Amino acid sequence: MSKKGDDIWKNVDKINSELFTLTYGSIVAQLCRDFNHNYHEVNNQLDQMGYNIGIRLIEEFLSRTGAQRCQSFKETVEVITKLGFRVFLNIQPAVENWSSDGRSCSIVLPEPNPLNEFVEIPPTKDLWYCQILCGILRGALQMIQLDVDVNFVKDTLKGDDKTEIRLKLNKILKDEVPAGED
Repeated sequence: MSKKGDDIWKNVDKINSELFTLTYGSIVAQLCRDFNHNYHEVNNQLDQMGYNIGIRLIEEFLSRTGAQRCQSFKETVEVITKLGFRVFLNIQPAVENWSSDGRSCSIVLPEPNPLNEFVEIPPTKDLWYCQILCGILRGALQMIQLDVDVNFVKDTLKGDDKTEIRLKLNKILKDEVPAGED
């Protein structure tokens, strides 16, 4: 699967990573100003932006990769880390800390995290600078019928040893035909 991610990455139109990083940083800085440094609200806005991106990004991911329906949550997380992150961010996170029931795990982003370049955050523990990634994961997974909680646990920008995102599967949503459409 990693090889497939490498092949897709080679054929994807790319933008300059510095431009991407600086643009994202400008968005976060503007949100901080707009919400008077209420970092809880900034996190919510970044999560909602990510969610909106995720519900659209899954279509592009599926068309680029030709990925088929996964048979388990573990398989889905494997596809996300080996293909999804590779295709869109050119990184391959590690999956760690699976729960005994297989319903939660951690995704550990490799260093350097492409969103963290050129970044210094204020001396607060409240801002999760890359919160947009949690929203993207949540939105994309919801579109493939997985209701998940996605939260940051650690962030190197806050002095932690790694950047870790925790995924928890709440339930598998039923495929339902919208009312009136048979």
